[in-house]
Amino acid sequence: MSALDELIYRQVELALMEDVGSGDITTLACIDDKVVKAEIIAKSDGVIAGLPIVEAVFKKLDSEVNFETSIKEGGHFRAGSSLLSLEGKARAILTGERTALNFLGHLSGIATLTAEFVNKVKNAGAVILDTRKTIPGLRYLEKYAVTCGGGMNHRYGLYDMVLIKDNHIAAAGSIAAAVERVGEFLNRDNAKRKYVPEGGTIEIEVEVETAEQLRQAVNAGIKRLLLDNRSIAQLSEMVNIAREMADNLKLEASGNVNLENVAAIAATGVDYISIGALTHSAKASDFSLRVLS
Repeated sequence: MSALDELIYRQVELALMEDVGSGDITTLACIDDKVVKAEIIAKSDGVIAGLPIVEAVFKKLDSEVNFETSIKEGGHFRAGSSLLSLEGKARAILTGERTALNFLGHLSGIATLTAEFVNKVKNAGAVILDTRKTIPGLRYLEKYAVTCGGGMNHRYGLYDMVLIKDNHIAAAGSIAAAVERVGEFLNRDNAKRKYVPEGGTIEIEVEVETAEQLRQAVNAGIKRLLLDNRSIAQLSEMVNIAREMADNLKLEASGNVNLENVAAIAATGVDYISIGALTHSAKASDFSLRVLS
């Protein structure tokens, strides 16, 4: 079993434990366990994400269920369209219905919102990123949904990238001090073995709030900068300063990004735009399951 398959299995197991508990009383009481056909229908427009998780839900309840889709992950769907068909034991299909639809609706909602943001900035070339503002326990699936919508994943956790933020700077005393300490830490043999990929490096990003902080970070050797909660005018000024200082800097804008201002943010020339709303505020897509026979 791959790492992804194991993750899906565990998520499904926990979700079914939460919903089914000791048994689906209603289904057990009134449904014979015959084989039936069913389909899942879209009730809204959007971008699909979560089909492997839906399949895993039903296969957990009935290993012999037949599962066929008419759409691929990341594909666009329209309200009223039939997205997948099922054939299997009636009790398994009805018991897994809500868990499957919960996963599909939540993840497709994230993919749909991500695609809207990606479309808004397509002419500027900025990359849409997610953040760590995810539901605990669902981060990998939510970040997977972002990629289905055309976005890119930022760091998965606190372990795979250095991001020196305002509180780190305040605690360390300055940007230069924080960067120096990070460099010293990553040069220790035990830290190298634990955090730095073999034959690679670990990226260091610094949050800057002013033009002066930007200069300090670049002078400290930082190549990636987070411009957080800046106005359009401030972003434009900081981008211009950064491009004058070096041509290999990567600039990320973040904070209060929405569908109304994301195009203007992208037009300032930043390379990335990170958006917490992709995972913490996406409206769930709407689906229903219908038993056919």
